[in-house]
Amino acid sequence: MTTGHPNTRSGAAVRIANAPVSYGIYAPDAAPLDPDALLASFDEAGYEGTDLGPLGYLGTGDELVGRLARHRQALAGGWVDLRYGDPEGFAADLPGLDAALDIFTAASVDDERFAPRPTLACPGNPARFAAPGLPVDPALQLTDADWPAFAADVQRAADRVRARGLEPVFHPHLGTDVETPDEIRRLLDLTDVSLCLDTAHLWLAGGDPVEAIRAWGPRLRQVHLKDASRAAHAAARADGGDLWRTVGDGGFTALGRGDLDFGAIAEALDAIAYTGWIVVEQDALATGQDLTVITADQRANLALLRSLPALG
Repeated sequence: MTTGHPNTRSGAAVRIANAPVSYGIYAPDAAPLDPDALLASFDEAGYEGTDLGPLGYLGTGDELVGRLARHRQALAGGWVDLRYGDPEGFAADLPGLDAALDIFTAASVDDERFAPRPTLACPGNPARFAAPGLPVDPALQLTDADWPAFAADVQRAADRVRARGLEPVFHPHLGTDVETPDEIRRLLDLTDVSLCLDTAHLWLAGGDPVEAIRAWGPRLRQVHLKDASRAAHAAARADGGDLWRTVGDGGFTALGRGDLDFGAIAEALDAIAYTGWIVVEQDALATGQDLTVITADQRANLALLRSLPALG
């Protein structure tokens, strides 16, 4: 299937998608937004694809394929968390991974460079979710003794994805066991899993996205572009706020309204000849959000990226 989208440029090295998380779909108090309305919004804004969102949200099998085709969207990837380093938990989670892979492999692909990337991640660690990002309490981090079993399970999951003909990417994320640059480096050293770089989560965990692209370019197979404010995050943390408080207090802004330099990020991606999906995300809560404002933000996010020479 070709998306048929006017913004899908023949031979382009990158395509730009959005994600249900931008509409607060994962928030604790989220009311299910109609998936057709969400994809119609992406199409109207000019996005070429979407992240999967919660398993089954966009449908499965023929329902998924038909819904994506109606709205001229391709599937860019989607989140699957597993309990790495927990033998019973990991085994119990594998059927969920297989179910997700059934969804990914059902999606039609017109160019293998833009096949969906199953996004492996950790579930939230309650203690770290309560105090996400900087400063990181060393007592909450994996120990040297924990890492071998943890990484071995990540490798097993990656191998399982590849056995289905897809390339997995690992997504470091605030509030989980892999947040910081050192934790990412440790995981990459112990596995061959590819990386999904989330610019905002890395930034709030003390990293620099441009430096990360330069350092880990050969492992980079998906990019989540989002902006963030360290000041808003620090204020939420200082007030005892958890990750949802950071989201609600504006820790993740529309592109160009936070701390990150997207011109420099785009140039860094161009310098490593990055090819694949760029997924725009603007983490949001559901309650009190104006869908008109969210839609306007997503239009502006895409316009900003298309204005950059390296991405335009």
